Amino acid sequence: MHEQRRTPVIVRATDPILQNGVHMALRTRPEVWLVDEDAATPEAVALVVTDRFDERGSQLLRTLQVRGFTRIVLIAGELEDTEILTAVEGGVCAVARRSETTPDVLVRLVKAAAAGEGALPPDLLGRLLNRVSRLQRHVLEPRGLHLAGITNRETEVLKLVASGLSTKEIADQLCYSQRTVKSILHDVTNRFQLRNRSHAVAYALREGLI
Repeated sequence: MHEQRRTPVIVRATDPILQNGVHMALRTRPEVWLVDEDAATPEAVALVVTDRFDERGSQLLRTLQVRGFTRIVLIAGELEDTEILTAVEGGVCAVARRSETTPDVLVRLVKAAAAGEGALPPDLLGRLLNRVSRLQRHVLEPRGLHLAGITNRETEVLKLVASGLSTKEIADQLCYSQRTVKSILHDVTNRFQLRNRSHAVAYALREGLI
């Protein structure tokens, strides 16, 4: 595989052991190309690895954003729902817990971020879907907005998005065309009037907790 077909990745971690571990997991993978931060362009995916998404993790994110990186993946040892939401609202497009992150998962998250598709832990999305009616009742209706609800088809697609599957993988699994999958996701994102799928999920869950 030629380098130009690989996804360039920079790795930033809150300690060198974490950083070296991720480098070891990815350096032999043909799908990605590990690059030095100083030489990276904004098209690179930035992989942020931390034990807890605390102030050090937040500072790492801010530093990357100032440098123009927008395709950011967060891997953390422990993650509370509110921390996941804060990270996504701060620009992270894919999130995973370290205990669930194998080298294959890392590559899948990187590919999702590079494609602008995003990924969130499935349990977080499950809690969101359980709160859709609450979102409708307490958030949208008082503001004169209406949410038709999320259809079964949209729910299926969103669950697969949260698992980190690509548009093609979702289409194959559900026997849809890729165009249909993109249309479903576009509709859901537009309904929340937010910038991307992960942000829509984060916003809805945050508002649903009010």
